[in-house]
Amino acid sequence: MKNAAGLSGRQPATAPVAGQPASAASAASDLSTRDRVTRLLLERGATTAAQLGDALGLSPAAIRRHLDAMLADGDVVAREQTVRGHRGRGRPAKVFLLTDAARVRCGTHHYDNMATAALRWIARNGGSAAVEAFAADQVAALEARCRAAMEDAGDDPLARAEALAGALTAEGYAASASTIATGGQLCQHHCPVAHVAAEFPQLCEAETTVISRLVGTHVQRLATIAHGDGVCTTHIPAQPGRAQSGKTVTTVRTDR
Repeated sequence: MKNAAGLSGRQPATAPVAGQPASAASAASDLSTRDRVTRLLLERGATTAAQLGDALGLSPAAIRRHLDAMLADGDVVAREQTVRGHRGRGRPAKVFLLTDAARVRCGTHHYDNMATAALRWIARNGGSAAVEAFAADQVAALEARCRAAMEDAGDDPLARAEALAGALTAEGYAASASTIATGGQLCQHHCPVAHVAAEFPQLCEAETTVISRLVGTHVQRLATIAHGDGVCTTHIPAQPGRAQSGKTVTTVRTDR
């Protein structure tokens, strides 16, 4: 049976509002779509045009038009997709990421200047050890809240990673957890302190230590938004004697 959008499943064009010029309605529709693209890139990090088009129900030509406009406005950057392991023929697909300026407009870096200035003062007057102590103190409350939310998660590190993803999402990190061939992976698609952590990696290190304690095993941070990656990625090594399913455990969102 056909749905309201027809056989293709794509969204119908927005009808002009009564009394509003067609050009104004088209511009409003473009802005709405760009907002949706921005939100997806904020949640997912590096994403191909095809993936964005599929998620939004847009044709390749339509999503390309929006991405070209966002590139021209400095809202996104394009990079070659990183391919781990064997790579097939042809050039890697391009992925798109939000620029720092676009993240700021999403309201993701409030009080960054003041926080950076405060940490610089701490570093000047107390040295690196004082910054590390400050970072550990800052994530202590987050650890306590996440631990309480994970109370029924059990002892399995991958199950705990799944519960932690939900707890971190509630804190604004847009997190997801998945099982992979070498164990598990915890991804954070948003970092509230990315700009500050770019100068003070002690914040990332303290957070990684907390993740390790919460999942109950050694973990390895593979990528961070603070260092220019699209997603903060933490690897959870496979536990001896545990089979890996390779399926996604959960994906949770913050746009609620």
